Amino acid sequence: MQWLSAENFVAVGTALLGIVASGVMVWFERRVPRRKRIGYRVQMDNPIGDDVRLGRANVRLGLFDEAPDMSDATLVLLRVENDGSQGIDRDDYTGPEPHGLTAVFSDRTVRGVSVTQPVDTDHLMDHFTPERGFGYEGNRLRIPRVPLNHGDHFKLLVLLSGGDVGRPIRMIGGIRDGEVHPNRSATPDEIPPVFSPAARIFTGLLTLSVLVLATIVVARDDTPPPLGCETGSLTVTGSTAFAPVIETLAKEYEKDCEGADITVEARGSEAGVAGLAATGARSVIAFSDGPMGDRLGLHGEEIALSVFTLVVNDGIDLGARGLTRAEVERLYRGEVRRWSDLNASRPANLPRLPDLPVVLVSRDAYSGTRQIFQDRVLAGAWEMTPTTSLDCDPLTDKAVAAAARAPVTRCELASTEDVLDKVAAQPGALGYSELTLATGHKGVRRAPLDGEPASADHLGQYPYRGVEYAYTYRTPAPGSLTAGFLAYLDEGTSQDVIRERGHLPCGRAAGLCE
Repeated sequence: MQWLSAENFVAVGTALLGIVASGVMVWFERRVPRRKRIGYRVQMDNPIGDDVRLGRANVRLGLFDEAPDMSDATLVLLRVENDGSQGIDRDDYTGPEPHGLTAVFSDRTVRGVSVTQPVDTDHLMDHFTPERGFGYEGNRLRIPRVPLNHGDHFKLLVLLSGGDVGRPIRMIGGIRDGEVHPNRSATPDEIPPVFSPAARIFTGLLTLSVLVLATIVVARDDTPPPLGCETGSLTVTGSTAFAPVIETLAKEYEKDCEGADITVEARGSEAGVAGLAATGARSVIAFSDGPMGDRLGLHGEEIALSVFTLVVNDGIDLGARGLTRAEVERLYRGEVRRWSDLNASRPANLPRLPDLPVVLVSRDAYSGTRQIFQDRVLAGAWEMTPTTSLDCDPLTDKAVAAAARAPVTRCELASTEDVLDKVAAQPGALGYSELTLATGHKGVRRAPLDGEPASADHLGQYPYRGVEYAYTYRTPAPGSLTAGFLAYLDEGTSQDVIRERGHLPCGRAAGLCE
């Protein structure tokens, strides 16, 4: 079952871990910290005598020169604080003695003690009296039952002799429903952490769980599968001009529909349509620049409006006016042998054309791009003459006998990419291409027609455009991959891809596909 996938298992597991960690943290912070707690920490343990064996050497205070038994004197600063969440009263101390706590200094003798407290807790000093048990004897310092609100503290500066610096210091005593414990901090001004170590661990686990879940949500692809998501094998053939769009959509469909295998074979519109009509294959879609399949009885659907453009070698600057349709007809009739022959009929404000031979680079007879060019630009008034060159170079090609007699060099190539590459490489070359493939192709310029630039956004009176058709042998069977892929082409995301590639989806072309 789909919900038992490894991805969902990890997601559910991390979610449960986060919930458990959150619950434990709430319980811990509500139960454990609410116990009454007194913490103590040694903030200073320094030698002031001349005979201290451990610790760093210190300058001996002169006042201890004559004091007996003080050559190994040390000073200890001890901080005692209420680090729980509840206040502590005198009655909360559980010892039987009058005092509440006892500080024990291993191997040392207490010689004196001074008490300090924050300025806003002067009342604490009232408790440090002999009557309330405050005093010292040997290595023990008795501390009274001092009531401490949450966060209150006091400090004891203890003068000691004997023993070594760094020897253990312990606090003995008990608190009802609580504990007396050492704190780790030894920095005088350090503030205790807001959360306990256990709470920080639980918080870290919760944060980690949330991050893992967020990563899964971001990484997983929640895009719903295409409508009519089907499995099987499909071959898409035909138009080379529309092939980049189909290749992109085929990959997206295969990614979303596991089990779908789509092969794209761009062979030209007429070759693809004729092959489909001859085989009658039900698992083939042939795309065509124009309605080539109608005369063969194939089932066709209008997919997109494609815009095409004339292209010239980068060495020819036609200006913003480009070529007129009359000039294009003269060029393809062979009436213009050299580009400079057009200068006489062009306005003086346009760039002068170079003295280069005209080379016409065309698509082969199986091309829908060529058919639309003849119908829409040449208005069907002239049929292209056969090729006169194999390599499109008027200086080197001697393979065709007619080349020596032809006024203009003509060649035919199998794909739009081949045409663009040849126009870019051959000085004086003129050809045509689907707009998106020509845009940005190094070495070529797009040529406007009658001053109208090729554009999918502003068609105006621009003539060189045509409808892309998808042909099948018959109406695709429901549930087939052929029907599923055609339905996918009508989805919003697919039409966005078509639009990004410079075509207008027929569903959004406002009647231009009719």
